[in-house]
Amino acid sequence: MKKTVFLSVMMIGCLSSNAKTLIVYYSYTNNVEKIVNELSRKIEAEVVEIEPAEKGLDYAANNYATGSAQIEAIKSNPDESSSYPSIDPVNVNLDGFDTIIIAAPLWWSQMAAPLQTYLFHNGREMAGKNIGLIVSSASSGIGGVEADAKRLIPEGQFLTPSLWIRSSQTSSASSMIDNWLKDIEYEKLTSGIERVSNNVYPDFTVYTLSGKPLMYKSKSIDSLHAGIYIINGYKTYISQ
Repeated sequence: MKKTVFLSVMMIGCLSSNAKTLIVYYSYTNNVEKIVNELSRKIEAEVVEIEPAEKGLDYAANNYATGSAQIEAIKSNPDESSSYPSIDPVNVNLDGFDTIIIAAPLWWSQMAAPLQTYLFHNGREMAGKNIGLIVSSASSGIGGVEADAKRLIPEGQFLTPSLWIRSSQTSSASSMIDNWLKDIEYEKLTSGIERVSNNVYPDFTVYTLSGKPLMYKSKSIDSLHAGIYIINGYKTYISQ
């Protein structure tokens, strides 16, 4: 009978059957918080809220003068830590997550400054991870926010498309989130298991879990007994 092979990515020092997701967000008007709450009802994820260290600031006063000044300070010197507003400490180990979803409001066509602060200090630790981006804005396009995210997470694996939810759509965003999760193939990203229909690998090495090599390139797996093996760094389930 034809055998079926299941593969799941093997992290260094650890085998895991399920990938983990982190949602990082900042919300001033609560629109992003409402979106994140809705997203959290649809997926299993840890959620971290970014909060400014200076409390009570009225970012909306004088046509968002404070937020505009923060954005301009970052744009004038984006490589300097002092350009970014202080935020409360965030205690989360990014090593434990495969997918990170950034949910951000748009300020003056850019990512909100407090969230930029978090990514400035932590973005390089997200190298190689799947990065999803959700943006809330009144009307402007989100190209500037995408550019900020890619600058601050230079080696992230960005999922496309980003999700843009206008402020007027916040209360009815559920279907938009559903469609976005399908567009980025979220279920496949986080299942940790991929079905492979072909039972012959063009180039592979098979090992037992103890590290003993069993067969090499361009061989059929038909001779293997049902069990768990390592193929090219992947944990592999072979069933009869």
